[in-house]
Amino acid sequence: MNKAMKSHHLHAAEREHRVVQAHQQTHHHDESPHGFLAHLHLKPIWFVLAHLVMVAILLLPFDDSLDQAGKVALAVLGFAVVMWVSEAVSYPVSSVMIIAYITLFLGFTPDPESPGEMLGTSSALPTALGGFSSSSVALVAAALALAAAMQATGLHKRLALLVLKFAGEKTSHIVIGAIVISVILAFFVPSATARAGAVVPILMGMVVAFGLEKNSKMAALLIITAAQSISIWNIGIKTAAAQNLVAMGFIGDSMGENVSWGEWFLWAAPWSIIMSVVLFFVMRWAIKPETDRMEGGRETVRAQLAEIGPITGAEIRLVVVSVLLLIFWATEDILHPIDSSTVTIVAIAFLLLPKVGVFTWKTAESLINWGTLVVFAIGISLGSLLLKTGAAAWLSQKTFGALGLDNLPLLATIALVSIFTILIHLGFASATSLSSALIPVYIALATTLQTPDGGLGFVVIQQFIISFGFLLPVSAPQNMLAYGTGAFTTKQFLRTGIPLTVIGYLLVLLLSATYWNWLGLV
Repeated sequence: MNKAMKSHHLHAAEREHRVVQAHQQTHHHDESPHGFLAHLHLKPIWFVLAHLVMVAILLLPFDDSLDQAGKVALAVLGFAVVMWVSEAVSYPVSSVMIIAYITLFLGFTPDPESPGEMLGTSSALPTALGGFSSSSVALVAAALALAAAMQATGLHKRLALLVLKFAGEKTSHIVIGAIVISVILAFFVPSATARAGAVVPILMGMVVAFGLEKNSKMAALLIITAAQSISIWNIGIKTAAAQNLVAMGFIGDSMGENVSWGEWFLWAAPWSIIMSVVLFFVMRWAIKPETDRMEGGRETVRAQLAEIGPITGAEIRLVVVSVLLLIFWATEDILHPIDSSTVTIVAIAFLLLPKVGVFTWKTAESLINWGTLVVFAIGISLGSLLLKTGAAAWLSQKTFGALGLDNLPLLATIALVSIFTILIHLGFASATSLSSALIPVYIALATTLQTPDGGLGFVVIQQFIISFGFLLPVSAPQNMLAYGTGAFTTKQFLRTGIPLTVIGYLLVLLLSATYWNWLGLV
């Protein structure tokens, strides 16, 4: 019986993974088929434009403050930004192209150790692939495997259903339940898309069971709440989102600073807690559902719990491992010296063991989105190239230096750069790619600011802002997955996203002036 139940969970997990991947691979949605086709038609143009931008930067005359290797870094960055914004090809494909261009162009730059000779592609290739050796990439790989373990056992769905069971049938309570689910899962499921893949189908099932249309206001209320709360807790917990680990990789390599899981939580969790309360009231204001009570909602949840059956041994083992993992994350550098990457890899090794583990390597292979890992590693490679060649510092000086930001009070600098980050995020569907492009530049800018911590706080706060995915469905993968249900329109999402963005931004400034200042972050 247990084997049959386990098999059921694995098949369900694989079906869910296919649905999640389908949503991840979907490009910008449009209210009309014509708009979507028009976007597809423009992709070849964007593809050509990305190459023209790269060639143009390579041919531009620069001053002596930037050498040929720096020009290559800027040229590939220009190519990457156009490709990432337009999604002319998928992110993994554009990442492989970035490897090729870094290797080719860097190979024909002068070798700093042998004047008069070229570096050579064999020497340039390790630079292009350098991101794969980062400890942050190891942590992302382990985090993806942990999310796969949750999908394989169905534990994340069980947790979500149990929360909704206690939430009851009143609409306001279900909204609170959707937020609470996102908070709980953020601790244990290090993938925003996987969290959305667990919560969104359950909420949609409740709406349909109640007899409402999938595009009803009730559906919009619940599904948007789930998506927005996931974005909020991407900020509150270091391991909740890959983009945080991108930033930590750059900070560790370039600034020599290690931000532990506990430190990040101490800094960011208060913002996320306050914003979770704000989210409840914003959602209740922005979308008025057809009814204030979903009669039979609790029965629907009970039926789904009965369908997945009693908790299995694999789920119990995963709960134990996840709780231990959380304890080790939270006590890093306090009770033990083991870093988050190592702890997580050890946990995954145990979860993959025969008999005592919870899933097999074959199952992990089918559930892990390996393209995410490639994008992450290449983002690290590109960012490291920008920093090592001085291109990030040059770009920072020519943009932010020209504005005189280094002469402004730190709070004013945070305010202005944060607005820039929010606006540029409108063009990016991937916060991981945005971190890869911006964090190296912000690290370079931070070195010019007069701060006691060497600019660490400024960079971390900008990483918080990079995770703002509140405005548009295309601003984050979890938004796109939710949008794919047809439960809401872009206008409805924007109606909730604008106040969340404004309040979130003002809260960042308030905490910068008070709480984060008291902690020494600013």
